[in-house]
Amino acid sequence: MMAVVMDDGSLESELTSFMGDYERANNSHDIERVVPFIAADAVYWFSDGAYRGIGEIRSAIEKTFATILDEVYQVRDLEWPVLTPDVAVCRYRFAWDGVIGGEPRSGQGRGTNVIVRRDDGWKMLHEHLSS
Repeated sequence: MMAVVMDDGSLESELTSFMGDYERANNSHDIERVVPFIAADAVYWFSDGAYRGIGEIRSAIEKTFATILDEVYQVRDLEWPVLTPDVAVCRYRFAWDGVIGGEPRSGQGRGTNVIVRRDDGWKMLHEHLSS
């Protein structure tokens, strides 16, 4: 594997862009736009449970899309405590609003993601969201 050499500024910019693209994919409510961001061996921890592998994660996200209509999800205060050419960790606050059961709803919480460089680019290896 060829080593990628980047300064922290360009690496942070690349990964911040990746997170922005991931946020936009989620806000599209199209699972086919979200899945390419997720590693096949990923593990996601949500408030309602843990999901291992693309199949379980896909189902959990689809359930959220079906439950929260017109959801707008926002990542705020993004920080990079670990930033290397092959692995990065970010933490952030998130907020969402949408419609559940015909009623406007909203929420917020904290997120942590582990992002890894794979042959086809950056992928989410772990996501932990808690409210």
